[in-house]
Amino acid sequence: MKNLIGLVGIAFAAVILLSQARTADAAEIKMLSAIAMQQLMEDLGPKFERATGHKLTITFATLGPALKRVQDGETYDVAILPRPGIESLVKDGKAVANTTTAIARTGIGVAVRKGAIKPDISSPEAFKRTLLAAKSITYSNPAFGGLSGIHVVKVFERLGIAEEMKSKTVLLSKAGLAGVFVANGEAEIVVQPLQELMVVAGIDIVGPLPGDLQDTVVFPAAIMAGAKDTEASQALINFLRTPAATAVIKSMGMEPG
Repeated sequence: MKNLIGLVGIAFAAVILLSQARTADAAEIKMLSAIAMQQLMEDLGPKFERATGHKLTITFATLGPALKRVQDGETYDVAILPRPGIESLVKDGKAVANTTTAIARTGIGVAVRKGAIKPDISSPEAFKRTLLAAKSITYSNPAFGGLSGIHVVKVFERLGIAEEMKSKTVLLSKAGLAGVFVANGEAEIVVQPLQELMVVAGIDIVGPLPGDLQDTVVFPAAIMAGAKDTEASQALINFLRTPAATAVIKSMGMEPG
């Protein structure tokens, strides 16, 4: 009995020492993330913290404001942004080139209010007819630097309907989920990245933009040049590549890597 009590005591002491070591090794990681990755990181962030003991603080922004934050002197340990953003940070010496790791890629989709008849978007011409027939449309406000909104405007121009769309367009006054406008009846159609559509209640996804109107955005992560703890920062990037994380990525309508 005494031996058993002694073994239990040793095991308990080992757990305490392990816990203390983990606490001592814990780091605070500041992350700059694309707002398009917000739902993903709000899911995976707490899981990373529980798995590692590190504390993760995330700032979300669209690409333009995100880069401006860094240019204005804000410091972060890790950034996950659309590829052009990470490439810009690397070029400016703000991010470490050999740490760049593709985390997820996504396309742009179309959605309507839940229960509404799904329009034909099977081809560029069909999509054009659908847009012209729609009473109203919404997408990410290009004024806030989101790549998907900028791309949608280019699609309108390419289809030759940019002028017609101006009077039909309803935009959010800040960066966010444009699908909410469709869910509450303020717009008939929303065009936004698929992962941003999947988290909005009250809408049905019609499908991705057809053919070469599609724009696939890759989101790499990279360790920032001034990272306080590169090992912890690398641990975060490694975590985002684990099977558990890639399963969440897929569940949100994106593809890993």
